[in-house]
Amino acid sequence: MDLGFDKIAKLPNKQKIIILVALLLAVAALSFFFLIKPKYTELNDLKVKLDTLQQQIQKDRQVAANLPLLLKEYDKLNRELAAALTELPNQKEIPALLTSVTDEGKKAGLDFLVFKPGNEVKLDFYASVPVDITVAGSFKSVGDFFAAVGSLPRIVNISNVNFSDIKSAGERTVLKVTCLATTFRFLDKKEQNDAKTVKK
Repeated sequence: MDLGFDKIAKLPNKQKIIILVALLLAVAALSFFFLIKPKYTELNDLKVKLDTLQQQIQKDRQVAANLPLLLKEYDKLNRELAAALTELPNQKEIPALLTSVTDEGKKAGLDFLVFKPGNEVKLDFYASVPVDITVAGSFKSVGDFFAAVGSLPRIVNISNVNFSDIKSAGERTVLKVTCLATTFRFLDKKEQNDAKTVKK
């Protein structure tokens, strides 16, 4: 098979140089497009990945350096949550809490005329449990009762306080007090989901 080398060999030197340069340029172009350019693109992609990984490593190092501080903060938040949980009872503890309220009233010397738990109101993660209370006794007994309720380990808010039937009995002032005692309890997961469904 004749590849035309004889014809090329007979050409003048100028034309041989032009053909050689053209061949070299063609080989260079083919090498660039098929060998160098894909590798160059791959190299750039790897540089981008390397930069991303180095940034991630830097962030991870900062997190690792702050880990003892974050663990301390985590422990502190857990302790605060545990303390909050002791202040908000669950459903099973509500009757015992209400009994504690009446016990404090009786210790203070009050007579309970009305003690009527109302319908609880479910909020995001807790429910408020209202109780209508009417008591009779001395002014000092009422003050002692409110102070004792405020000192309970659970949250109990006293609001809507009304004084009536104020009478003097010797050296004592006797009266009737109506108020709303509100305590709170945590909702379990199912109750929280039910409350969200009702809101929607």
